[in-house]
Amino acid sequence: MEIPITQFRKSIFELVNQASEGQDVWLTHKGKRFKVVPEGISGNRLDRITAMELVNDEGDGLEGVNLMQEMTKSWEEDWATL
Repeated sequence: MEIPITQFRKSIFELVNQASEGQDVWLTHKGKRFKVVPEGISGNRLDRITAMELVNDEGDGLEGVNLMQEMTKSWEEDWATL
């Protein structure tokens, strides 16, 4: 949402609440654009994504590494014959 500064002044509390909820609030003044962003929260929505915890139920996961090494060796042998 982009609004002129006079409208921002009239509804400052509503617009600040919208910005704190994650909505983009832009205002213009004398041809310049300003973005209202709460402190401590990045303006980039991707920065607010929390990492998902992954659980490996198959032990330490080295079996997959060993399997991949064996597959790579097999591919390299096949490619050498080409």
